[in-house]
Amino acid sequence: MNRTYRINLRKEEEGGYTVFVPSLPGCITYGETVDEAIDMAKEAIELYIEELQDRGENIPDDSNLLEYSLNLMAV
Repeated sequence: MNRTYRINLRKEEEGGYTVFVPSLPGCITYGETVDEAIDMAKEAIELYIEELQDRGENIPDDSNLLEYSLNLMAV
């Protein structure tokens, strides 16, 4: 089954990127580069889902999420 997850990457002052998966509370990881952070996020999501399955819990995803980013100029 395919699932969709939105991830947020935050560039850290000391370098690298912290990754958050909003629909999976506590699913946070880190990578030195954007590509590594994305790979680490995939692994973290897979492990998180396995844990939910083992506990028989519902597995949320972002399949029905529509997202836009708006940039507004300061007035």
